[in-house]
Amino acid sequence: MTALGTGFTRSRCWLHAHPLALDAAIAFAVLVTMVTGSFADPHGGPNGPTFGTRTPGVLSLVLMTLASGALVFRRRRPMAVLAFTGLVTLVELVAGDPPSPVAMSAVIALYTVASRTDRPTTWRVGLLTMTGLTAAAMCFGSGPWYSQENLGIFAWTGIGATAGDAVRSRRAFVDAIRERAERAERTREEEARRRVAEERLRIARDLHDVVAHHIALVNVQAGVAAHVMDKRPDQAKEALAHVREASRSALNELRATVGLLRQSGDPEAPTEPAPGLAVLDQLLDTFRHAGLPVEVARPDKGLSAPLPAAVDLAAYRIIQEALTNVQKHAGPHARAEVSVVRVGSSAEVTVIDNGGGTASAADGREAGGGGHGLTGMRERVTALGGTLTTGPRYGGGFRVHAILPFTARTGERTVENA
Repeated sequence: MTALGTGFTRSRCWLHAHPLALDAAIAFAVLVTMVTGSFADPHGGPNGPTFGTRTPGVLSLVLMTLASGALVFRRRRPMAVLAFTGLVTLVELVAGDPPSPVAMSAVIALYTVASRTDRPTTWRVGLLTMTGLTAAAMCFGSGPWYSQENLGIFAWTGIGATAGDAVRSRRAFVDAIRERAERAERTREEEARRRVAEERLRIARDLHDVVAHHIALVNVQAGVAAHVMDKRPDQAKEALAHVREASRSALNELRATVGLLRQSGDPEAPTEPAPGLAVLDQLLDTFRHAGLPVEVARPDKGLSAPLPAAVDLAAYRIIQEALTNVQKHAGPHARAEVSVVRVGSSAEVTVIDNGGGTASAADGREAGGGGHGLTGMRERVTALGGTLTTGPRYGGGFRVHAILPFTARTGERTVENA
């Protein structure tokens, strides 16, 4: 049974790959069927048709051969084959007495047209073929117009058109399902690639923010320690303690960020919440310990409701990166001011400094400073549907101003306090 099934599958695949051979086999089968049926006399006896009591004429044999031969080209020229077989059938209906079953070729040709065209064309061509062949059989047949042979021509042509239309509809349905499945697969792959790219970008921003902030603090404190090591060892010891604390914080945040890349079953997955404005004081203390005076307009005074997690994290990272840039570029005597206030349905985050460094420091920050700080901030704000404005201040210094909507693109919404 396995070998038989395999052979049948191979034969079917070969016939699908060689449609002309399949049509030639169908045409030969139709010819054999028509020739065999032409030996039957529908009026041979009182009890119905008899077989072998009549022999088809030469004209009938020629017409049956021509009609079946035309079926070989039914896929290439379906309309032409239908017209030819219909004409041959009309000739046989007029000249044959009783006619041979040449109409079988017209039925198959009509089926081919119906299966390869649209429904309106099938209706027009099918009605024309059914009407023409049935009318010819009624007008030129030797029997009465209501004979079974005439009704049979009408029924078989109708069946051919209906079967072809059903096959066409099923093919269109299967093709539509296949096309939707392929489109869904492409969309799923594109969505997966987009999500992977967004996640990589988010992790890159977080890593940059963590590393840039803490390494900048470590650099400043290490410089202080090296400067006062000989003359003021107590102050050097305090600076090294700040270095140790900053490095520990950097390691903890890096561990939490990298932990997001773990598989769901990996051990020691981070459970700490993402940083936000609730721990802003701790962030500002690290800068103050590094020697950067920072004044704050308390965010909890200007906001009447907690921010969505994505907006809260973005505000924290913007402040962190802006103050890191102040620490790196504004010079040793710089001072910074941070404010988070509510304006309408958005939160505005502002970080300004007095530009205690050189006059070109602000221009260097605006150009990017060779890093990705401003780019990362802009990406965070844009992803949430907000706006970011950065640039030098009039009279010196630099200003970072971000507007973050209370309704983020992530679908989170703030919860207003009563």
